[in-house]
Amino acid sequence: MATRTRRSQRRTEALSRERIVEAAIELLDAAGEGGLTFRALSERLATGPGAIYWHVENKGELLDAVTDAVVADAVAGGAGGATSGAAGAAGVSGLPGAARDGIQAVALGLFDAIEEHPWLATQLATQLSRSPWGTVAPRLFESIGRQVRALGVPEDSWFTATSALMHYILGAAGQNAANSASSRALPPDVDRDQFLDTVSTAWEKLDPDEYPFTRSLAPQLRGHDDREQFLAGITLILAGITVVHPPAG
Repeated sequence: MATRTRRSQRRTEALSRERIVEAAIELLDAAGEGGLTFRALSERLATGPGAIYWHVENKGELLDAVTDAVVADAVAGGAGGATSGAAGAAGVSGLPGAARDGIQAVALGLFDAIEEHPWLATQLATQLSRSPWGTVAPRLFESIGRQVRALGVPEDSWFTATSALMHYILGAAGQNAANSASSRALPPDVDRDQFLDTVSTAWEKLDPDEYPFTRSLAPQLRGHDDREQFLAGITLILAGITVVHPPAG
């Protein structure tokens, strides 16, 4: 009995929470949330469900853990983009530019992560609405909010400015991921440029009296770059923030 217990403990120690999270991410990427089951996870890890339950209580906890792991990796690039202390609020020379770079790094990290992991946008929306006290919401606010503070935004506007950036980043990145998923479902002989050309042509044929503005956008829609458009939106929001709250000095 003692020998079996020691062997069980060794297997449990070898099967770390990190390994479980990595395997769960692989399953989610391959088959979506429906494909993430403890049976499938056990098969991938070549272990029994009991060993997994030792580290993770249920699927909800596992989804929380994988979402947090992907987000933590995504925002790591912006962690050093700006000093987060009083110097940032004081507007030390060069710091606002570093803060803008930090925000762009965080934004692109999340944009790429949501593109790479099709399940992530849904999980982020779920966790932010159902469990904002978990790890994901504070991590997002911290990674973006430090840069907002370093821009010289007054403390009473930190929440509004950070929320505006976060909602844009997650919304635009989620829409881009949905567009990418739709494009992958197109027939093999239809590529993205052809799809956009079809949409642009349809817009050009709209009623000029009812849709004059949309018709004028048709040429810009054709062949636009999603990543550049995303960054342009970040630039617009940051321009608004810095106009309303110009850096000191």
